[in-house]
Amino acid sequence: MVFPKVRERVLNALASVWPYRLVRIALGALFLYGGAVKLLDPRAFARIISAYDLVPEPLLPVVAIGLPALEALAGLALILDIRGSLAVIWGLFGLFLAVLGYGILQDLDVDCGCFGAEDLARQAGLRQAFYRDLALAGLVVPFLYLSRRLRTRLRGGDGRHR
Repeated sequence: MVFPKVRERVLNALASVWPYRLVRIALGALFLYGGAVKLLDPRAFARIISAYDLVPEPLLPVVAIGLPALEALAGLALILDIRGSLAVIWGLFGLFLAVLGYGILQDLDVDCGCFGAEDLARQAGLRQAFYRDLALAGLVVPFLYLSRRLRTRLRGGDGRHR
């Protein structure tokens, strides 16, 4: 039959180490870059966070440094394929989507803040960032989970290739 062969090819492609590595490193680099850019100017990022009016004023400095630091560390950990890093990335996507959705629903005229202070043009940028993050969270992260799980099941071990 044709379907078992197609299924086997798809499973082998998903279990292949190179697509997994390329996608993992690209997503990790994206998070590392996004966090590093915000850490270069935490005051500008604090102003963006303040515009959403979700964080109390006394906590703005902590969030303006802590969130990008977590983002950069999670990106680096994903590049290095450290266990748990993909779960942190997934959680960050959830947070980003919630904040961007809030900004869209409240019709806020603020910068996205995704890659620094001058990321995207206001409200249209919030929608663009929301859909970009939704696509990444809905396609890339499940691919990485599925790929790792298939490699683990097909080859045994923890799914990593050294």
